[in-house]
Amino acid sequence: MSTVLPELASRSRRPEGATRFDVLGAISVSHFLNDSIQSLMLAVYPLFRSNFDLSFAQIGLITLAYQLTASIIQPLVGRYTDRHPLPWSLPVGMISTFLGLLLLAVAPNYAVLLLAAALVGLGSSVFHPESSRVARMAAGGRYGLAQSIFQVGGNVGTAVGPLLAAFFVMPHGQQSLSWFSLLALAAIVILSFVGRWYQHQHRLPKKAAPVAANTLPAGLVRKSLVILVALMFSKFIYLTSISSYLIFYLMHRFAIPVREAQLHLFLFLAAVAAGTLLGGPIGDRIGRKRVIWVSLLGIAPFTLALPYAGLTASALLTVIIGFLLASAFPAIVVYAQELVPGKVGTISGLFFGLAFGLGGVGAAVLGQLADLWGIDTVYHICSFLPLLGILAAFLPQRPSSI
Repeated sequence: MSTVLPELASRSRRPEGATRFDVLGAISVSHFLNDSIQSLMLAVYPLFRSNFDLSFAQIGLITLAYQLTASIIQPLVGRYTDRHPLPWSLPVGMISTFLGLLLLAVAPNYAVLLLAAALVGLGSSVFHPESSRVARMAAGGRYGLAQSIFQVGGNVGTAVGPLLAAFFVMPHGQQSLSWFSLLALAAIVILSFVGRWYQHQHRLPKKAAPVAANTLPAGLVRKSLVILVALMFSKFIYLTSISSYLIFYLMHRFAIPVREAQLHLFLFLAAVAAGTLLGGPIGDRIGRKRVIWVSLLGIAPFTLALPYAGLTASALLTVIIGFLLASAFPAIVVYAQELVPGKVGTISGLFFGLAFGLGGVGAAVLGQLADLWGIDTVYHICSFLPLLGILAAFLPQRPSSI
């Protein structure tokens, strides 16, 4: 790291249009650190539930608090920075995540837990649209690959969270969360160097007309964006049913201990990371619409089978579901960026914000349903959501000439 980070900030010339893997690697590592903190928070829900005697609905509200602050502000940040780039917002936003994690470690009651979760979400609201912009700046034309490299860091971090919870936080208690503030500090350092590179790019002479024009009719663009939002609904509500409640579902249905359930969640999240890494470059090669179609509708047979599977089969099915489901998101983000050229921050903020917002609302609603009808019923209902993937058939084959 000591040799790579100064290189990011240097003014060394690279071939025009070359993919900057050093920059992509730095924001991917930062994404890993950011999302490992978020995943850690989700994975210690059983600890919060026992410490504060919480219901499923209250567990869902913790997710809602963190994901609403992440979702509502992200499009606003993206829209503003499309016009007024803020290179130093990356490390500044991570400071909010750092403070939120420290507050989680010492929270004495449920209200403070909600505030801490909101601070973690606030950090994400700045991090994701600006990091997605950096990924596109460093892509060298390989936009799907760049999004996958950026996003896979977050997915690996999300997968690591349950392991950290199982082997460190659960045995040592809530206050041990404070040690993971070191992850946020490391991200602040890395993002400071990324911010210097980002700032330098805006000082370079600009070439004429770098953004391709969109030749699609405005009505078709709007229709396509509505379809993408519906597909995001299908993807992230179902994803929330696994990430927020798989531990409780497995413990209830198969009477397994917390640590074993957390390991099952790790397998699912690791598959999500693998799917994210491959989804972008596959979309570059065969077309993003095909990836979206296969990823979302293709998981329906597996989600429909999951509520009836045994423990071993459940582990296998969740791995398949996680891999296929995750491959859609890099393709969706880049597809949407190509629908509206020149609005990278706005589109990135909108779709990352939707991801968090839908996940948060979904967690709250599913928590209420789990309290009313039981966690098994929730998994039966959610198993039908991927059937909405049929809407991908109505997307235009290629949004723009980018």
